[in-house]
Amino acid sequence: MKIVPAGDQAVLVEFENEISEKTNSAVTALADGIRRAGTAGVKELVPTYRSLLILYDPLRTTCGALTDALRVLSEAGTDKKVGTRTVLYVPCCYGGEYGEDLAGLSALKGISEEEIIAIHSAPEYKIYMLGFLPGFTYLGGMDPRIAAPRLETPRVVIPAGSVGIGGSQTGVYPIDSPGGWRLIGKTPLRFYDPDREEPILCRAGEYIRFVSIGEADFKKIESDVKAGSYHPQIETEEES
Repeated sequence: MKIVPAGDQAVLVEFENEISEKTNSAVTALADGIRRAGTAGVKELVPTYRSLLILYDPLRTTCGALTDALRVLSEAGTDKKVGTRTVLYVPCCYGGEYGEDLAGLSALKGISEEEIIAIHSAPEYKIYMLGFLPGFTYLGGMDPRIAAPRLETPRVVIPAGSVGIGGSQTGVYPIDSPGGWRLIGKTPLRFYDPDREEPILCRAGEYIRFVSIGEADFKKIESDVKAGSYHPQIETEEES
């Protein structure tokens, strides 16, 4: 664990220089440890694949004091993962107008669309980090059998809720935006809604599992989401 200043109101904690579940778990464990300890002066935590940015109030603490507190946390073992495992179930309508690149991905990989859907919806994906857009999820754990390069020419507009594959990763576009990932489906859930009390639907360290649905179910859930009457399935379990 390496701690370095990042400007005059933040420190950056760096772990291994790799993308892996082990490294990312160390990042999220430290963030959880800071929250549980109520570390003085901490304003915001920004976890990434392999580092944690900690923004602090310079009127309440200093870079040196915060660094000391982080080392105490680490030495005491309170940066270890303790708490609950949260899994958000994400309904997804695959293929057709909802996932226009699914057919091309099927041809590219030499496996059927149904097989791609089964492979994509099987894992519980860990949210390694949020970025690029508010609420955009970078998910770890995708099966390499359906990994595919980004499009040579990115789209100018990708609709909010689109589920895509880019390289060895998959994720959900939270708002309309440009992008180059291959679109295989779409969810009616809103991963970002500025009118909600919590605008971002999920956070780094939690998990997502996609659930294949048909068009009729998509439209029903979409209507319920707009009406504010839909409550996504979320499961939690104790872990230590």
